[in-house]
Amino acid sequence: MRAFFEEGVTRSLKVRLRYLEALEESIRQREQAILAALRADLGKSEFEGYATEVGLVLEELRYVRRRLPRWVRPKAVWPSLAQLPGRTYVRYEPRGVVLILSPWNYPFQLLLLPLVGALAAGNVVVLKPSEFAPATAAAVAELIQATFPPAYVQVVQGDASVAAALLEADWDYIFFTGSTRVGRLVAEAAARRLIPYTLELGGKSPAIVEADANLPVAARRIAWGKWVNAGQTCIAPDYVLVHESRMEAFLTELEKALTRFYGDLSRPPADYGRLVHRAHYERLLRLMSQGQVVLGGYADPEALYLSPTVLRNPQGELLEEEIFGPLLPVLPFREPEEAIAQVRRLPPPLALYVFSESVQRQRLYLEGLPSGGACLNDTLLHIGSSRLPFGGLRQSGLGRYHGWYSFETFSHARSVLKTPTWLDLPLRYPPYQSKLWILRRLLG
Repeated sequence: MRAFFEEGVTRSLKVRLRYLEALEESIRQREQAILAALRADLGKSEFEGYATEVGLVLEELRYVRRRLPRWVRPKAVWPSLAQLPGRTYVRYEPRGVVLILSPWNYPFQLLLLPLVGALAAGNVVVLKPSEFAPATAAAVAELIQATFPPAYVQVVQGDASVAAALLEADWDYIFFTGSTRVGRLVAEAAARRLIPYTLELGGKSPAIVEADANLPVAARRIAWGKWVNAGQTCIAPDYVLVHESRMEAFLTELEKALTRFYGDLSRPPADYGRLVHRAHYERLLRLMSQGQVVLGGYADPEALYLSPTVLRNPQGELLEEEIFGPLLPVLPFREPEEAIAQVRRLPPPLALYVFSESVQRQRLYLEGLPSGGACLNDTLLHIGSSRLPFGGLRQSGLGRYHGWYSFETFSHARSVLKTPTWLDLPLRYPPYQSKLWILRRLLG
């Protein structure tokens, strides 16, 4: 692959656009097969599979293709006084051979979205999908094989040992999405070779419901954000802090929303996914025992089904670990400072959700709580725009992508100074005697 990259084929704008268009067309041709694979792996409905996976990738492709001709142009910048009469500009050049490692929870979107940015920037790419979503991994492998030469993009399948072996290779860039624990291993492997990388990780993303919140809307949007993909979403509300004066009313509205969305929770609803595997199911059952179930709590081990579940009085790991499933602890607070202190006990989250009609309260939480991204009176939807950067902060991630930010991530911004030869001022050359005063006048 490196030999193919060094031929310079992928630097051509025409080639990049052609293959981005080919990728879009290949996805459209295989849309039903991809959606069927997502249902086989995670029980996703066709609507959810398209809304959270296929549709996001197609929108990113359209957005990037329209803007790529402008992005690849050198960006002129003003030269400094010392550089005159030269011309200065920035060239965005491909990094080279890129490795993209993706997780199982959104196995199509989280593999293909960074691929779009890597291709737009002119790189060649190796994709490593998760072994825990085998149907989607197989669908992606077939898609890539039908669309790209193997020296341009290829898929490598296998378990954690395969991923570990890949991390020992000499990449020009690594893009990883997954857990904070594995992200540390990726960072260590990259650091040994001084390979730059992006880490898209997770964390405990809070939702804060203030006393003045629109409770029916807040409950619906938190319920949707929490239980899409059966709670297996890195930016899902991990827990909810509710003003103590609204706790009972909020729980009532949350129950209404669950009934409206899913009906009878004692059996798997049609529009609700399943857990990825038995080990994850058993972990969540253990976590559920660390709180008081007030809504839901139904489980079916044969179907790997755990219903949407709301818990009060959470303890232990429920308060410390990212849940990554359909369990939603709720905790009361009295003053904003109390809610802020609760969130700041933990590392900065990947997302922050604030429900309040007060601009002052919204600003208070935004300024008081760092996070990768945030929504005011909503959940999840900040991820759904190619115009906004997506990424974490410290333990929730390093780097950002989507749209221009993906192109920038997978590019090397190369500074260039071009100077003419018709003027060659002697000021910079020795001897420097009697020149310092001139330099001070010029530079201040």
